[in-house]
Amino acid sequence: MKIIAFGASPSKKSINKKLATYAASLFENAQVEVLDLNDYQMPIFSVDIEAEIGQHELAKAFLAKLASADFLVVSLAENNGNYSVAFKNIFDWCTRIQKEIFQQKPMLLMATSPGGRGGATVLELAKNAFPRFGADIKATFSLPNFNDNFDVVNGMISNPDWDKELKNSIQGI
Repeated sequence: MKIIAFGASPSKKSINKKLATYAASLFENAQVEVLDLNDYQMPIFSVDIEAEIGQHELAKAFLAKLASADFLVVSLAENNGNYSVAFKNIFDWCTRIQKEIFQQKPMLLMATSPGGRGGATVLELAKNAFPRFGADIKATFSLPNFNDNFDVVNGMISNPDWDKELKNSIQGI
């Protein structure tokens, strides 16, 4: 099974990328590829730019990566209760090429943040919206207080209760 995982944040120290990478590593017998949103930087989407340059090659490349997966692991950064601008821009470019950008792929949808809600607002937003764009969400997971519950040195959840909850979510898929 091939897993494409990414944290929906452009931060070079993205806590969501760390969580997505860890979660993807928990799947048995899986080949994992972790995407970096910085590899898909495009102009801010507008119909005027699209009319001028057409479908952006990086949007096509992102869609091709998703197409190559058997399973998606996505962890959303929450910026003011919404998606990060970087992810939303990729999303907008991609939906102009293929509305169902997630291509009916099964997905583990997650979020984390330094705060106590763990990105709950953006997770709820995506949980409701992503199926309209071809996501087959199999499980969701939110990790609150990232800095207290994740060991960045070892790249894993340090809180045994949260770690067990994530592992149970994955086993239930």
